[in-house]
Amino acid sequence: TRKSAAPLAHMATLVATATLGAGLLGCATSSTSQLDKSFGDSVRAIRDQQIIAPSPSQRQDPVAGLDGVAAVHTQDRYRESFKQPPKTFEMLSSGGAGQ
Repeated sequence: TRKSAAPLAHMATLVATATLGAGLLGCATSSTSQLDKSFGDSVRAIRDQQIIAPSPSQRQDPVAGLDGVAAVHTQDRYRESFKQPPKTFEMLSSGGAGQ
């Protein structure tokens, strides 16, 4: 029975090796190349949707918003706001336990 078991074991090893090889070959030819073609498309589309003026050099109208003097004063007030800590508020007591 030992001589007849050896060819069966060898055949089982060959079948297992062939099955493993076919599985690995299937992994190598996966569909990731299809996914790679569109990789990043959604991010680029969202980024493009957030651009207000895609071609600002072609605009001929002036910039809408503050004039130069008002913008300078606004920036000055903003910088001054960081020189002193912001004022805090005091909690009003409703009486009862305390002083």
